[in-house]
Amino acid sequence: MAQSKKDVELGRFLSLVLRHNPGAAYLRLDAHGWADVKELLAGVNRAGKRIDMETLERIVRENNKQRYSFNEDHTKIRANQGHSIAVDVQLKQALPPKLLYHGTASRFLNAIWTEGITRQSRQYVHLSPDYPTAVQVGARHGTPVVLEIDAAAMAADGFPFYLSENGVWLCTHVPRKYITRSGEPQPPKEWVDSK
Repeated sequence: MAQSKKDVELGRFLSLVLRHNPGAAYLRLDAHGWADVKELLAGVNRAGKRIDMETLERIVRENNKQRYSFNEDHTKIRANQGHSIAVDVQLKQALPPKLLYHGTASRFLNAIWTEGITRQSRQYVHLSPDYPTAVQVGARHGTPVVLEIDAAAMAADGFPFYLSENGVWLCTHVPRKYITRSGEPQPPKEWVDSK
């Protein structure tokens, strides 16, 4: 079922609040990224958005990316990953599949070729378990490009991986030597700066 326009807008605001700027809803997150649900509802309403518990539960349940989780009694809520603020969402280290994928925009390829995939303002690099998801991620940033990550080799070389509650694979950095452009064993010419 597709989310209503209002739910999509509220979902974006929740993402902002729970991942980047809790102050936008007059909130503080605990050390593990949890927000008190009653305080969240009051803060979102105070910020001029209309939300109640039924709406919040629907947004969490219907979000196609499963970005948020409640605790068992639904008194706390947090984002599963994607934070730009320092929180510990208690990720457990996991052994990744042989290949993972990173969706990005073509305009970022030169930087990736030089530096690898870096976490930028987030706590982790986000990797997709499949090609179609990576295409969707890349399309959000411009002309999509999918990069294939040799996750098995990275893990064998000692790089830790974590699996978020919603199936996103996370790591702190992907060095260049583990990256190929999906379907292309050699980097295309446009990856290399013309100096």
